[in-house]
Amino acid sequence: MDSPPAAQAASIASPINLILLSLLVLLVYLRLRPSPPPTLPKAPAPIVFRTFTPPTLKPFNGEKNMPVYLSVRGRVFDVTPGRNFYGPGGPYENFAGRDASRGLACGSFDEDMLTKDLEGPLDNLNGLGEEEMQALKDWEERFSEKYLVVGKLVPVGSDEAPKMES
Repeated sequence: MDSPPAAQAASIASPINLILLSLLVLLVYLRLRPSPPPTLPKAPAPIVFRTFTPPTLKPFNGEKNMPVYLSVRGRVFDVTPGRNFYGPGGPYENFAGRDASRGLACGSFDEDMLTKDLEGPLDNLNGLGEEEMQALKDWEERFSEKYLVVGKLVPVGSDEAPKMES
């Protein structure tokens, strides 16, 4: 006796099964493939502690892609992270590349607070009162907490001054 025709067994190699198997293999590959090694950002150039004179500090005013340095009581700070404030166009731009001690102590951003003669002696801060000296110390402390000290400021002709190459 013949039995009614049995349903034909579906082949495992049907087109839909092959597509599903291909997708499964692709997903497993994407999940397990090795990832490229992470790339670290390039380290900034090392900063060497230097001795500056007013003329050698002057170029560090943020122009021509130079860093922004300023001096407070003989300590030179790299204020480049605060370029918006201390660099060209900022409210404290007069202090960039200069000794900012008297201007910060007096709370004045005027050009006349800066030493005019870069070859002369450093400002000894004579004439500042107790309140102004306290304000200056507060500024110096704020800079110390926020920025790197990259050098010290000495007068031209000092034994510590860098020698100019001829």
